Amino acid sequence: MRNVLAIVLLISSLTLTANAQAPELKFIADTLVVQADGTYEADPDLATMNFHIFAQEKELKKAYAEATQSMQRISTLAASNGLNKEDVSTGVLTVAPIYEGDRKKRARSYYVQGELVLHVHDFSKIGPILDGSVEDGVADFRSLTYSLSDEEAAKKQAVAEAMRRAIGRAGIAVEQKGQKLGSLRYMSLDVQQLFGVAQLQNLEMGTETAEVSANRNGGFFDHHKLAAPPPPPPLTPQKITVRASVQCAFQIQ
Repeated sequence: MRNVLAIVLLISSLTLTANAQAPELKFIADTLVVQADGTYEADPDLATMNFHIFAQEKELKKAYAEATQSMQRISTLAASNGLNKEDVSTGVLTVAPIYEGDRKKRARSYYVQGELVLHVHDFSKIGPILDGSVEDGVADFRSLTYSLSDEEAAKKQAVAEAMRRAIGRAGIAVEQKGQKLGSLRYMSLDVQQLFGVAQLQNLEMGTETAEVSANRNGGFFDHHKLAAPPPPPPLTPQKITVRASVQCAFQIQ
């Protein structure tokens, strides 16, 4: 009797297991997996200009005041070219003492530096800002980057195009067998970084050069300081492309 009961329980267990696995097998059989890419291309509408502010003097107070004045002059230059206060990020000035020999001795000078970032929406103002920074010699221009002010909106556009392509391909595939596309059961999404961002970097705009020439008496050379070289023209901004890739699993009706 016990053996009969054990066999009945074993058969019942196998039946429940088969029924539990049936939906999973049906899911695989009635599912269509599609992969598609989408892109969104747009002209950049934001330029980011980065300046390095610095000053070195024997007295800390004088070095800090000079760096602060340089930062203020760049901010004033930006305002005169139509930039708003929220488009100017001044950052924090840091101080580093410079010692000669033993650190226990008094610092012989102080180096103060900081970063200033300008967000320019009107690209026609980039040239005048570069010209003004070189003429005043207030800072070193470090980089110019073109980008999108609303990158998230561009990513959404790329994702929407990828989904439209995935749904379209899946719909065409099931129609070939007289079936219909059902609900979305699974989806994975990958949005790649922005492409085509033009950058201009590592420019020393405030340096001076020297011209060496023979003097009238011969044998000696005079050094004449020349004006700083004019800034190069701003790079033509390239179109920016955002790419999204989706993998979708649709139910087949």
